[in-house]
Amino acid sequence: AAADPISLLPGSLGRESWCNEHDTIHGRLDIVEEKVIKTVELLESEVKSLLNIISQTTPNILISPGTPLVDILDGKY
Repeated sequence: AAADPISLLPGSLGRESWCNEHDTIHGRLDIVEEKVIKTVELLESEVKSLLNIISQTTPNILISPGTPLVDILDGKY
């Protein structure tokens, strides 16, 4: 008969203890996943709101002819 690999490991706590630990880890991962999802949803909402504000204000910005445009996302600023 094949030996149970869990019981052969030195310092093994046994199958029941391992399963409980496994369930605890999954429970914690579920909590982390839920928090990540909520954070992403909040950030998406904030970005949409900011983009909406930008789109509403940019038509009101007057740019003189010949004024060079500055790319604030090019990493130089």
